[in-house]
Amino acid sequence: MPRTQLTTLSDIVSPLLFWYRANARDLPWRKTRDPYRIWVSEVMLQQTRVAAVLGYYARFLTAFPTVEALADAPEEVLMKQWEGLGYYSRARNLQRAARMVAMTMEGRFPDTYEELLALPGVGDYTASAVASAAFGLREPAVDGNVLRVVTRLTDCHDDIADSGTKKAVREQIGALVPHDSEDIRIFNQALMELGAVVCVPNGPPKCAQCPLMGRCLGRSRGTAERLPVKSPKKARRIEEKTVFLFLRDGKIALRKRPEDGLLAGLWEFPNEEGALDETAAAGQCARWALSPRAWKRRLTAKHIFTHVEWHMTCYVLEVSGSGPEDFSWADGPALDRLAVPSAFARLKEEAETALGEYGREKQLEGGPFHELDGGACI
Repeated sequence: MPRTQLTTLSDIVSPLLFWYRANARDLPWRKTRDPYRIWVSEVMLQQTRVAAVLGYYARFLTAFPTVEALADAPEEVLMKQWEGLGYYSRARNLQRAARMVAMTMEGRFPDTYEELLALPGVGDYTASAVASAAFGLREPAVDGNVLRVVTRLTDCHDDIADSGTKKAVREQIGALVPHDSEDIRIFNQALMELGAVVCVPNGPPKCAQCPLMGRCLGRSRGTAERLPVKSPKKARRIEEKTVFLFLRDGKIALRKRPEDGLLAGLWEFPNEEGALDETAAAGQCARWALSPRAWKRRLTAKHIFTHVEWHMTCYVLEVSGSGPEDFSWADGPALDRLAVPSAFARLKEEAETALGEYGREKQLEGGPFHELDGGACI
């Protein structure tokens, strides 16, 4: 980091902590020293906005108030609590780590950086964040917010996607961590808070509100808005899918995804690769040993993951037939209990609507379903 000078950062601690104590957002995980609760919050906040996490955090801790409760939870219950939050491997790693703590550490939560780092799903940032906030250890936690703040303060034009840049920033911040335990507990949070609400991403920094404005080389040199430097991401891969909402006897078909890979082990609506037209969709029904009785609707949906984008065509239809062995047929309450990932959120709403319509229509004598002799009709 040739353009970064440690002396630029040496006097930021006092004004930063003073600003944080006066301006920090009122967030529940900042009111506790319980390492379990702090750890849960840090995992939830990975690549997820604070506003989205708040409700999940409260419900999660109500369902699993202790590390032992999380360790003992049935996976289906855990996944339901995480439903819609995304990056589901985080939830599984939380439970794996909780079981390690409960079974091999006798419920004692790790209280050193090295022990925290040994937990499943815990990397350098999370280990440092928990170690400092829960135990007052002098460990620097460097996330995207901190990288942005430091590169702007120091006018650093090194690529923050490079591991060497992150390592250099961690070393520099590590030298600044205060020694007083109360200051240690909030120092990392203060840097991250500054990046989240003042030295913001995806827009110009709010320099007039910054307690470090007079110490910022990026601002004085006019480079702050161009920082940080980050190599461009690869374009997301686009995948076309055809999804089926099959109604049969007041229930809708679901199946479990494979136990590894994207959305591993979660429930999904049956789907096939490609954007199938009506004729091809009817052919797929036949391969699943299902006969269309009434084609209801055709709709489209899109979901964006980090590296892939799903473009979905969906058919809502009433069917008869046995269907494959891996299909499970769920009524409304069962659908509500199962963890269906947010990739299918719009389609889950459509499924709930279709189940409601089905029930109302069946109450009417000679219900209005349009029976087909074969083929597809939308």
